[in-house]
Amino acid sequence: MQIKLILLSLFLLATASINAQSKTPNIILVYIDDMGYGDIGIAGANAYNTPNFNQMQKEGIFFTQFYSPQAVCTASRAGVLTGTYPNRIGFAGALDHMSKMGLNPDEQTIPELLKSKGYKTAAYGKWHLGHLPEFLPLKHGFDEFFGIPYSNDMWPNHPTGKNYYPPLPLIENETTVQTNPDQTQFTTRFTEKSLSFIEKNKANPFFLYLAHPMPHVPLFVSDKFKGKSKQGLYGDVMMELDWSIGQIRNKLKELKIEENTLLIVTSDNGPWINYGNHAGSTAGLREGKGTSFEGGQKVPCLMVWKGVIQGGTICNNLASSIDILPTIAAITGAELSGRKIDGVNIYELMKGDFSQNPRDHFLYYYRKNSLEAIRKGTWKLVFPHHSRTYEGFKPGIDGMPGQVNENYFVEGGLYDLRRDPGERYNVRGDYPEIEAELLKIAKEAREDLGDDLTGNPGKNRRPAKVLN
Repeated sequence: MQIKLILLSLFLLATASINAQSKTPNIILVYIDDMGYGDIGIAGANAYNTPNFNQMQKEGIFFTQFYSPQAVCTASRAGVLTGTYPNRIGFAGALDHMSKMGLNPDEQTIPELLKSKGYKTAAYGKWHLGHLPEFLPLKHGFDEFFGIPYSNDMWPNHPTGKNYYPPLPLIENETTVQTNPDQTQFTTRFTEKSLSFIEKNKANPFFLYLAHPMPHVPLFVSDKFKGKSKQGLYGDVMMELDWSIGQIRNKLKELKIEENTLLIVTSDNGPWINYGNHAGSTAGLREGKGTSFEGGQKVPCLMVWKGVIQGGTICNNLASSIDILPTIAAITGAELSGRKIDGVNIYELMKGDFSQNPRDHFLYYYRKNSLEAIRKGTWKLVFPHHSRTYEGFKPGIDGMPGQVNENYFVEGGLYDLRRDPGERYNVRGDYPEIEAELLKIAKEAREDLGDDLTGNPGKNRRPAKVLN
């Protein structure tokens, strides 16, 4: 009898330990810069192999209708880390070395959310949410940082702005440790830092934010993958990023913590397609980075969590990177700040329950604070606006950009993305009930977030932090 009681006690303790552990899974978010929807094998990439991306889908879930918060670097990162549309918190476009603004410390970030649950946190790679000391990652919940403060092309060798930018700083925590570092080692160094962090924190919950600077131009690759693809340098770079994913997954398996680790891999926006052979693929979607068309904001997203996410799952429900923060809060039981956010909990989708649609619609903002489009279901209503366009121009080659019209007027229209994912056929006028439904959402969004084109300031916008 006593032995049975002891065994029962041990079982209950073990069960309690497992249950407690399940509330604090390790979380790894890999945010890849300018990777297009068609840049991984399972979405159509060719002339190079991405076995580790593909294996993630075999062992996890692939979201086919996943959107970045905005179609450009800084704003997208503000959105993913705070769970908000970037314009709600004062971001549009990309910051450079002259900017005096950054992420407001009043905003709750993913690492700050998780610190309350005892997580160790680290950011490696590209930051781009303010380069001044007041805005660096350690001011926003990260215990460690090693990386660059903005995009890797913001350096003296910029192809169209030579010597406009100062030497590119490589920062460790809050100290510049090198300038103009060897970019051929970026993917390797940030991966190795990540592996070391995982090893060091294998016994406690951790959040790792690995924001790879590649394949944003200028492209660089280590000797391990130089010349390895049949697509040239871009393919080589993608193969090294795939290697990075494999290294992380192998480390989790080696440490026997993959059953308690959620790995998310996605992109900050679509490809910068005027860079031609140094740009990624939209897989046939319209336009690219810097636009509210599908090529600018529809991105691949893969998630793996052994024992929770069923392998080989395809999710066609609408979702976005802004949904990551509230989903993490739901998984861990961490308390949200109470400030209005725009993300929704997609945990049930991750577990394969597609009977519900936690995200009813998605808003596309880009220039300043203008509402440029709305998606609901398979329908997308595009409003008249000025935008970038790549169409009608010959792309660049070998690191030089092609021409782009930065003030193209988009007439707008209604598109059925189910049969027209390339947004080629405007069916506005044929479905007045659909248009009316989307216009109602637009009216509510403008009252909430504002719209510079209509002069509505919005009642729930919050400013970024600006230093005098």
